[in-house]
Amino acid sequence: MLETRAEIDHPVASTAARIVVPVLALLLAMIGLGELLTKLLGEESGFNRYLAAHDTGPLDAVSEFFSLVGSTPVIIGVTAVVAVILRLTLHRWPEPLFLCAAVSAQAIIFFFTTLVIDRQRPHVRHLDASPPTSSFPSGHTSAAVALYCGLALILATLAHRTWLQWLAWLLVLVPVSVALSRLYRGMHHPSDVLASFLNGTLCVAIMWSAIVNRRARIAAS
Repeated sequence: MLETRAEIDHPVASTAARIVVPVLALLLAMIGLGELLTKLLGEESGFNRYLAAHDTGPLDAVSEFFSLVGSTPVIIGVTAVVAVILRLTLHRWPEPLFLCAAVSAQAIIFFFTTLVIDRQRPHVRHLDASPPTSSFPSGHTSAAVALYCGLALILATLAHRTWLQWLAWLLVLVPVSVALSRLYRGMHHPSDVLASFLNGTLCVAIMWSAIVNRRARIAAS
């Protein structure tokens, strides 16, 4: 659908409406999901106990690396560097703005969700220091999903060859590895990381539609 005249004349208000309303809706959905999972599932450490019973030195090291990949400082640093590279390479703003917005949106939703949902971390050995936030959802996982799936979407869209598009989508393995690492290290329940995939993926979809697709619609109008 092409942009309306009002949307073209008032791009800031239009973009805000396309972003703020869906993000608020997603926040409420995540809070509702957290309440539901906490009440229905309660203690959910069976899979975590299985992983803890089969931990090894090499897996400790690998999981530590991917846990670091999903940490806030690394996510912020990689997002900033990639955004600058995209801007300098593509000579336009939508793609870098989209990536920054997707990562920021998931962080906002994660933060406010943890303020409402009070879920204890799995009752297993924690290989990382436990932050004071709730176990639900996994901030590491949702941040990695937003960053690396968002980047995969950009690269796959820019690629002109099918094999390059498939290569770009291999970046999805990064958030999968982060999620498994957080489970292995005893920091989250399985439903925590699954909900984080939902959070990160929907933030990518919202920002892609509001920022990148919107530019294409305006160009076609």
